[in-house]
Parts: sequence; structure tokens; C-alpha cells
Amino acid sequence: MLKGLRKSTSLVLVLGLAWAFLIISIGKTLALDMETYPNGAEAFMVGAAPPPGLTYVNYFYFYSADELKDSDGDDSKQLDNITVYGEVARFIWISKKRFFNANYGQHFFILLVDADLDLNGPAGPNGGDEYHDTDIPYFIWSPMLLTWHLMGGKLHTVLDIADIYIPLYNQDDDNFMSLGRNYWTIEPVFAITYMPTPAWEFSAKLMYDFNTRQEDYSPGPPVKIDRTPGQDFHMDFNVSYGLNPNLRVGLSGYYYRQVTNDKFHGTDKYPAPLKAVLDTIEGEQGQVWALGPGIWYRHGKIMATLRSQFEFEAKNHPEGYNVWFKLIYPF
Repeated sequence: MLKGLRKSTSLVLVLGLAWAFLIISIGKTLALDMETYPNGAEAFMVGAAPPPGLTYVNYFYFYSADELKDSDGDDSKQLDNITVYGEVARFIWISKKRFFNANYGQHFFILLVDADLDLNGPAGPNGGDEYHDTDIPYFIWSPMLLTWHLMGGKLHTVLDIADIYIPLYNQDDDNFMSLGRNYWTIEPVFAITYMPTPAWEFSAKLMYDFNTRQEDYSPGPPVKIDRTPGQDFHMDFNVSYGLNPNLRVGLSGYYYRQVTNDKFHGTDKYPAPLKAVLDTIEGEQGQVWALGPGIWYRHGKIMATLRSQFEFEAKNHPEGYNVWFKLIYPF
């Protein structure tokens, strides 16, 4: 009887660990797309900062994916569909004051995100296969933008000392699709636009993320643990051609790569098999590429862009497509 009890206990432990591994893996991989800067937000002339004064920028974002890629780039078959809508308000202030021959400025972002998640089986804190959340996960503020316009208007650059992601500490552990954040991100940014002729434009925005420690992170039951998310490198890029002074067509894209592993703190308190699962999850670094067409239009001082980008070469990351509509209004 004792031998049978041991076998039953071992079976329960094995099944429980398998279930925990599945839930934790899904939770970490899906979180990659929600925790960082919305990839692909910038494209046309991203290095050309607006003139001195206040500029309002509005972004509307749509993202959809029906594949969740694993470490080998294969579909894990775990995801039915994820759909994300985002509305972002950005305020840019550029002064006439100059430092190092650059104009000084600041900017501030407010974003509202709505997300639906459908899985191909029960998972997550409530054992369900459908999750939804609408939230403001964080604010973004930069205390120092330095903007240069060089070579007679052919070269434009922006040095953003640090975008600071200010969390609202509104993470919901009982919701697998929770958008809330309980940690800070410090993100230095460099953007450049080169226009060798009035028609051709080449732009890129490069970012690197440093994340602080997140307390009581819950990728899925039975785990609740402190972690430090890994560092991320990502860039948006664009090439465009001007059909006339008010209309451009282009190809834009982005690259995202987690550079360092996540770090779970205090894993020694868990049984050795579960600790091994967490050690494996720590090393699952996400990456993805995307490319797609876009159009830029100007009417008076108002500018608008419409773009779509299709992801490929994803690992430990959803793979889908997005649509961006951006409106720029300088006051």
C-alpha cells in the first residue's frame, strides 16, 4: 500500500510539474509582447524632431497573432489568437534653448491598451482558455531630448537620454492577460534620419531597455516569485520615397531581441524539479523581425501615416501582424 501511495504521489508531482511548465512558459512568452515598447511605433523620418513648441502625436495600434513560437521558432500550438488594440497620446515639447548645439526638449506618453487572449487549452491562474484586460500599464516620460538638424537639413538626429517607464502597480495576478506593470524600465534612445535627396529617406530608432526588479511575479500557479526581466534591444527602421512634397511611400519594420536572461530570485525554496523548470524558463530569450508597407501624407502642418508590418523569424514570441495609424499636429 505504501509503495502504491509513493507511485501515486510521484505521478501527481510529475503531472503537476508538467502543468506548471506549460503555464509558466505560456505566461513568460506572451508577456514579451506586452511588457516592452510597442514595436514598430515609429517609421517615417523618426530622427527629424519637430520645431520648437508643443507637438501632439496620436497613435492607434492594432496587433493580431495566432502563433506562439518556441525556442526553435516552431509553432507551440498553444495559442489560438491574441488581439491587442492600443491608443497612445504623446506630447512633445521642444525649446529654443540649446545644449551642445542641439535643441532641448521633453516628451510624455499616455497609453490605453485592450487585449484578448484565446488559448488552445485551459491554462493560467483560473484554468481558463480566454482572458481579457483593458488598462493603462504605465506612463513614459523623458526628461531630456537633444535634437540636431545638420548638413543643411539632410541629417537629423535625436538623443533621448532615457525614456522612463513609470508603472502604475496595477498587475492582476488572477488574469493571465493582465497588462499592468509592477516594475520600472529605463530606456536610452537614439534616432536618426538621413535624406541624401529630397525624395529618399532612411531612418532608424535604436532602443535598449534596463528593467528593475519585479516583486511577486506570477507566471502561473503554483509559482509567485520576484524576478528581474532581462535587458532588451529593439529598433524601428524605415525607407521611403517621396512621390511629391506631401506624399511618401515606404517600407518599415522592426527587430526585437532579448539580450540577457530573466533572473528569478529565491528559486531555492522550490523543489528541485520545479527549480529546474524555472532555470529553463530564465534562458528563453524572445526575438522577432517585422516588415511591411506604409504611406505618409501631409496637409498643411498636419501629418499622418498608415502602416502595416508582418512578423517573421520569431522565437519565444507571438508571430502575427500589426497596423499603425499615426497623426501628428504641431501647435
